[in-house]
Amino acid sequence: MAETAPLRAGALLVATPSLVDPNFDHTVVLLLDLDGDGALGVVLNRPSDVPVSDVLPEWTGATATPDVLFAGGPVGTDSALAVGALPRGDDEDEEPVGFRRLYDEIGIIDLDTPTELLAGALSSMRIFAGYAGWGSGQLEAEIESESWYVVPSAPGDLFGADPGALWSRVLRRQPGELAWVSTRPFDPTLN
Repeated sequence: MAETAPLRAGALLVATPSLVDPNFDHTVVLLLDLDGDGALGVVLNRPSDVPVSDVLPEWTGATATPDVLFAGGPVGTDSALAVGALPRGDDEDEEPVGFRRLYDEIGIIDLDTPTELLAGALSSMRIFAGYAGWGSGQLEAEIESESWYVVPSAPGDLFGADPGALWSRVLRRQPGELAWVSTRPFDPTLN
């Protein structure tokens, strides 16, 4: 098994080639919260065709490119979850109204907050329809069964303009065998 990063908020869960669940095939999940009750994250590399302006017009222009909803995971797909970033070096003791810090400068955004109070305070944001969730011990069991690689996140992973290439890009920057996995074709029968 490949070396893994610590399992904590801010880590990336990268689907291994053995993970065949269509909800998570070739996904990169940003882990947002982890405690004794379970874990919560959002899929970073599944942009939808639905513009933010069609669902949450007040947030149009505040989101990173592409300005669409992302399929954040199979749980709660009828609700939106927004993740944003404050400018680097921002005072950790002072958070704007409607922002709850999760780790570093990354936090959850309350989409009911008036945009004029929050949008200008953010360096970037993305809106997800649904999320990925695991019960107590479930994620750890999936990692043990080699369904996920746990790797550190890097600037640009959450708000990158080319989310479709994220799975390969994240693996390519890893040491050892994980970099090799990045070159594996999506359909191994074509190899």
